Amino acid sequence: MATKSVDQGSGKEKMKLKGLLLRYYPPGIMLEYEKSGELRTKSIDLLNLSSSTDVNALVEEIQKAEPLITASRSDQVKLLIQRLQDKLRQHSNHKFYLFKVLRAHILPLTNVALNKSGSCFITGSYDRTCKVWDTASGEELHTLEGHRNVVYAIAFNNPYGDKIATGSFDKTCKLWSVETGKCYHTFRGHTAEIHTRGHWEHGHNSQTVGHPEWRGGVHFNGKRIITGSFDHTVAVWEADTGRKVYTLIGHCAEISSALFNWDCSLILTGSMDKTCMLWDATNGKCVATLTGHDDEILDSCFDYTGKLIATASADGTARVFSAATRKCMTKLEGHEGEISKISFNPQGNHILTGSADKTARIWDAQTGQCLQVLEGHTDEIFSCAFNYKGNIIITGSKDNTCRIWR
Repeated sequence: MATKSVDQGSGKEKMKLKGLLLRYYPPGIMLEYEKSGELRTKSIDLLNLSSSTDVNALVEEIQKAEPLITASRSDQVKLLIQRLQDKLRQHSNHKFYLFKVLRAHILPLTNVALNKSGSCFITGSYDRTCKVWDTASGEELHTLEGHRNVVYAIAFNNPYGDKIATGSFDKTCKLWSVETGKCYHTFRGHTAEIHTRGHWEHGHNSQTVGHPEWRGGVHFNGKRIITGSFDHTVAVWEADTGRKVYTLIGHCAEISSALFNWDCSLILTGSMDKTCMLWDATNGKCVATLTGHDDEILDSCFDYTGKLIATASADGTARVFSAATRKCMTKLEGHEGEISKISFNPQGNHILTGSADKTARIWDAQTGQCLQVLEGHTDEIFSCAFNYKGNIIITGSKDNTCRIWR
């Protein structure tokens, strides 16, 4: 069981462990310790943890690699690892039922996304707004107004969930406060629509100029934001200054998705050119091209550990690739129309897809077996997502409704 320890601090001063915290997805233990009078943190990443892992052997390995985990802490660490294993087992046989149907906008919806807990969700629309909703009550909390064209790409800065990024056909990306609904910053720079499911590393600031309309997406990771565009390029921005870090050039058609893996070492992009590309996030260099689909790739994603990649295509199939070998591991077949959206559950064992055939499906990520079909929408499904725990699903359809499944 390989583990990886990431330290925020260096030097040979005496360190004192102050506390241990859990990180469920991807599995890991966060260490809070004191060094030179400062409180610091480091993480022990348990990316290979499974429900069958030998906990005693793993704790021995951790103790050998991490001096802060002394013998007196071994029982506590065992309990934490067992809790992580319990989380990985959760919801594995869960059958979802329809909880609520919401009609969100007057004009058609374009996208939906849940925050970490699933307590609220956001919708984008042709009415040029993004709306924030309370999941349980269906109450509208905020309307985010300011874009001058269709709001296509939307994202929370999960796991924090206190900011929202929106990308629009007006060629801009905006950053908003979830609490107040106010716009913090506007990013300009694409020369075509922003349309991909974007991603952020964790942040954003000031105004930037340079991409064609943004329909490719916004993905946060705290420090950086990725936006993909119809101009065939992907831009990476500094969140706090709005400075463009670099542009990823290599696809020969519109970008459909762009996102970081969990530790922000890789960027995954999907394109209408039928391929996905993997990029080194430190320098923007392409490291692999994933092929095999017979038609445009409409969405792509990593699992929480960054080990697996899933792709969805207009050819009506989805594929699961190994991020390490870049080989296709399984093919998901059964939809009767193009697949517009794909995502892993937090545990990484199930995949959710939304299709033009008006259904969403849940699949076994390893075998490709269809486990459940979510039916009821009267038009094609263009967006679907799990919440952080994996026990709530939201689907958005051209029938102009969102459905919450529990």
